[in-house]
Amino acid sequence: MGIAPKRNIAFQVLSPTRIERLHEASLHLLETVGVRVGGERSLALLKKAGCAIEPDNRVRIPSQRVAQALKSAPKTLVLYNRAGEPAMTVDGDRPVYFGCHSDMLDFVEPFTGRVREFVKADVATMCRIADALPNIDFVLSVGLCKDVPPKVQTQTTFIETVKNFSKTINFSTNDTESLQQVIDIAAAVAGGHRRLQEKPFVFNYCEPLPPLTHPQESTEKLCISAANRIPVVYMPYCMMGGTAPMSFAGALAQCNAEILSGLVIHQLAAEGAPFIYGAMPSIMDMKTTVGSYGAVEFHLLVAAASEISAHYGLPFYGTAGCTDAKVLDAQAVAEATMEIFSTLLSPANLVHDVGVSDHCNSVNPQLVVLCDEIIEMLKHYTQGVAVDDESLCLDVIEAVGPTGAYLDHDHTFERFHRVFYPELFSRAMDNPEESQVEKRIQEKIAHILSAPAADPLPADILAQLDRFSDRLASR
Repeated sequence: MGIAPKRNIAFQVLSPTRIERLHEASLHLLETVGVRVGGERSLALLKKAGCAIEPDNRVRIPSQRVAQALKSAPKTLVLYNRAGEPAMTVDGDRPVYFGCHSDMLDFVEPFTGRVREFVKADVATMCRIADALPNIDFVLSVGLCKDVPPKVQTQTTFIETVKNFSKTINFSTNDTESLQQVIDIAAAVAGGHRRLQEKPFVFNYCEPLPPLTHPQESTEKLCISAANRIPVVYMPYCMMGGTAPMSFAGALAQCNAEILSGLVIHQLAAEGAPFIYGAMPSIMDMKTTVGSYGAVEFHLLVAAASEISAHYGLPFYGTAGCTDAKVLDAQAVAEATMEIFSTLLSPANLVHDVGVSDHCNSVNPQLVVLCDEIIEMLKHYTQGVAVDDESLCLDVIEAVGPTGAYLDHDHTFERFHRVFYPELFSRAMDNPEESQVEKRIQEKIAHILSAPAADPLPADILAQLDRFSDRLASR
């Protein structure tokens, strides 16, 4: 198991004064510029709440309505595993948890490095690997299997994920109809909708459309999640120079306005429903026009956004452990490590996209395994330095004295295992003149995939999932 996820080291991108200024700027945008909102249900809720709505569905939201939404949104979030046991608790201590994808557009084969289209069979591979890694706490099921009809990709991929993954599942859906179907499938696994609400082992992911637009599909997903009391991430992907201003502060203010207006809609739909603040303020690379996942500015702004979220007391959903590189190379390792370090220093809580490569086109199992070790290593760093009577161990120093040795002292024997010992990286006295890291990663993946699956679902639940799959196949 990985060490405790709590952090004990000082780090700050934004001062309290700057956070307050950004908050005020976001309120100004919502009151004067407004946001365009789609969906009759959300527009009716906003109108009833006293928001001004223009004929083009541009909505201006009063600051007091934002304050009410911030007040009613829960500040503590407990997510469970598939068995109904507490798995992740997000509260004022700001613990951090990491997640990877169970499916993607492309798949980097772990034993050949070949990049190909993602297929349904790869879901089990990704879930088995993620389930075995101590620092991967959840997976994201997005419904992108090439060999599954688009109309049922979301539901099919989720079923494969829940069959093969025993921890918490984050999911997104291709449309609003499939959202309710996924919730119904999860309820069957949990033992009913009420039990799923009480002990959610799933949480939803959806996005607005920057700049300052909430499409009907996005608002309906917020409302459906709220009605079912399923935790939901609302996460704008703001690209500076493309869908956000070419300014750090401007991008953060706009991104925050989009999240806060989404929060207002969500809380109007069901006051007190669990909401997760997500933010992806990145850059548009003007050389290539891609939205960069490895840009240093992206991860600086993610850390800044997590501080805004912490100021509100809301759970934060971030991004780390990903790369713009297509394969596992020096660029991939450098970008992923920098991002994980930045995230662990920040107050981010739920961190996705571990192992995502090539500007979010593919998922790389080798990178996921490597990041698991990097996360463990950096958790040891961010636990900080305790200074108290026990940690000073003056009695031990006195007992050993000048010219003594600590190697055979009980204190050393009892505590030597607390430091980080890498599994994939080498500290051998004599190292070969070629890298052994990729070989060790492949050996670890092979070992995971050859072992029996942990905690299989009961036969009656599997039978229910098979019936869901049969109905989907007949559509």
